[in-house]
Amino acid sequence: MTTVDETAYEFRTARPEDTATIEALDGSFTTSTVFQVAASDAGFALREVPVDPPLTKVFPEDDSDGDEEGGAEGGADGEESGSRTFVAVGADGELAGFVAVSYSPWNRRLTIEDIEVAPDHRGRGVGRALMGHAVGFARERGAGHIWLEVTNVNAPAIHAYRRMGFAFCGLDTALYHGTESEGEQAIYMSMPCP
Repeated sequence: MTTVDETAYEFRTARPEDTATIEALDGSFTTSTVFQVAASDAGFALREVPVDPPLTKVFPEDDSDGDEEGGAEGGADGEESGSRTFVAVGADGELAGFVAVSYSPWNRRLTIEDIEVAPDHRGRGVGRALMGHAVGFARERGAGHIWLEVTNVNAPAIHAYRRMGFAFCGLDTALYHGTESEGEQAIYMSMPCP
């Protein structure tokens, strides 16, 4: 058990029996600000703007891109692969959060495929601790950098990633076209592997 913000959590590699609880985790969020994107031929700029009323984002159940080979199966079976999922389990036995990662040897990139913390456990350091496990896995694999994608409306996550050392590195204004996230932009962030 590891204590995070005076609460005991077990951090471990996901097991196949974790799959259903990982899939059922509430990853929704509410924010009073979003990042407005201004793209030009020379690059892009982000400006945080207030939204009133606050925006609540609920991710669709089928919002997976299918690359999550490291889901709960990424435990023992994923040991040899470049994918892994780590979970945080509260003292009550309930899933507090997870991070799913994949490693690409050709460019030494560890990708954060998904990271979610249950609403009751947010703001307690669980996400930072999960990211620490992802960083440990990145080091084991010899990653040169860690990379992730986040929607421009997820200001709480963007702020958390920046506090963890991530910096903006790219933008995709078309990634969400034709999806339930139409109108949002994908922001890419990376950091050197510490």
